[in-house]
Amino acid sequence: MRAYLDIETTYSGTISVIGIYRHDRGTIQLINGGIYDLTLYDALEGISTIVTFNGSSFDLPTIKRQLNIDLKAEFDHRDLLYECRRRGLHGGLKGVEDRLGITRASAGLSGRDAPQLWARYEQYGDHTALQTLLTYNRDDVVNLAVLEAHLDALPLPTANPARKVIIE
Repeated sequence: MRAYLDIETTYSGTISVIGIYRHDRGTIQLINGGIYDLTLYDALEGISTIVTFNGSSFDLPTIKRQLNIDLKAEFDHRDLLYECRRRGLHGGLKGVEDRLGITRASAGLSGRDAPQLWARYEQYGDHTALQTLLTYNRDDVVNLAVLEAHLDALPLPTANPARKVIIE
């Protein structure tokens, strides 16, 4: 069974949200004080594979550093960023989604907005900012499942046939 995982961080780099989408449970979001090893393991119970976008470089190392949990060692991991690049789909997750026609409720937001939304929630108790952040994170994890389905249906590009160059 698979889990689609994405994290959001604060300006200082601490994790503010861990989002997980599972086909059997829907979206699970661990927030601030709810982010610790037992809640993460509970959310991942029964999972064999974690799917991310750039999780090899960002999400999983950040979780390892802050929670002392090495998800790469405990689960199979599929990083869709590299699969997209092999298929000629460059850019971030939102750019790939645009190219494939994958929509999101939080259109117009990017990862740069996440720390700002968290800061507004934390400093001013702005629950609208928190809800916007959670919607953004939910779109990320659900769209990972949609992206994976697109990629699995797409054939790998074939290499260009060798060109014969004739020099006279």
